[in-house]
Amino acid sequence: MEIIYVALSAFAGGIAAAIMGWLDSGDYFEGRKFMSSVIRALVAGGVFAVGYTLTGDSITVMDIIVAFVAGSGVDVLGNRIAGSIRGQ
Repeated sequence: MEIIYVALSAFAGGIAAAIMGWLDSGDYFEGRKFMSSVIRALVAGGVFAVGYTLTGDSITVMDIIVAFVAGSGVDVLGNRIAGSIRGQ
């Protein structure tokens, strides 16, 4: 059950970063851009869930906070990479 908390925390971090980025941009909401962030957040949640499964340790509150911050980092890094590929 603890692994689900880590996965949800990483997912929530990615979604929070996407929402904050959208609010900061001042643009109209574009579902296409948001869906790419949702996909990146799902990947981050899955990767962190698998990663914490491999450690075998019990999960603490600090692990959940780290997963949240890392999930937001995955979304921000993904947006930077996608922006440089598109040439923006």
